[in-house]
Amino acid sequence: MPNLELLAPLAAALLAAGLFAGLLAGLLGVGGGIIMVPVLYYVFGLLGVDEAVRMHMSVGTSLAAMIPTSIRSALAHRKKGAVDEVMFRRWLPGIALGVLAGVLTAAFVKGPVLMTVFAVFALLVAVYMAFGKDSWRVASELPGRLGQTIMAFLIAAVSVMMGIGGGTFTVPTLTLFGYPIHKAVGTAAAIGVLIAIPGAIGFILGGLGEPGRPWGSLGFANVVGVLALIPTTLLAAPWGVALAHRLERRWLRLAFAFFLAATGIKMALSLLGA
Repeated sequence: MPNLELLAPLAAALLAAGLFAGLLAGLLGVGGGIIMVPVLYYVFGLLGVDEAVRMHMSVGTSLAAMIPTSIRSALAHRKKGAVDEVMFRRWLPGIALGVLAGVLTAAFVKGPVLMTVFAVFALLVAVYMAFGKDSWRVASELPGRLGQTIMAFLIAAVSVMMGIGGGTFTVPTLTLFGYPIHKAVGTAAAIGVLIAIPGAIGFILGGLGEPGRPWGSLGFANVVGVLALIPTTLLAAPWGVALAHRLERRWLRLAFAFFLAATGIKMALSLLGA
């Protein structure tokens, strides 16, 4: 049984993290996972979870907790007409293959590999959030069907390995090709559903019977963590959607970039043994 004196404040921290993650899910289309994974990794560390499975547990728990948030965020954006359903259907094959590739890769690699993936891409996203401009373009329109399938595959594969919903990469990718920002955020939220559900199932199945998992785990998803994160992420996601259509997001982007940079650097130092 877990130490209840330690578990209570950690559950409170997860509830607060869920509030922030849900807000970001609606506001930036990032699914909240990029907040949840480092918080979960820290929490599992305090609980003494074996380092061999700690990152897998963080990713799997994040994907599982993200499912209701992603669905609610996607439905809220769809009500506002901000989901491109034609593109959503076009990206389905690439997303499905990418999720499968990401889950299979994660099942056969050790925790430090997942930490490296998270640290590298968190730092890249931090740089984009801090210095990127909505006016940046690499082309005036999206590539053809094959190009979009490749984009969808890569976004889904990396996102699953990081435990995020894909919006972190989908939104900047689409806007770099001249896609309207509000449509990009809404469509990214819908794509997050396609990544979170099969991704979570894959991590659950991949972790069955693995030693070193914390109390209350189903495969590589911790039920206690999921139950702590879901209420506040569900509560806050519609707030983020509403704010996304009203606010200047520059200062939020900078704060988010700082958080990601600090997280990426901390993970990189941990990998180096510092």
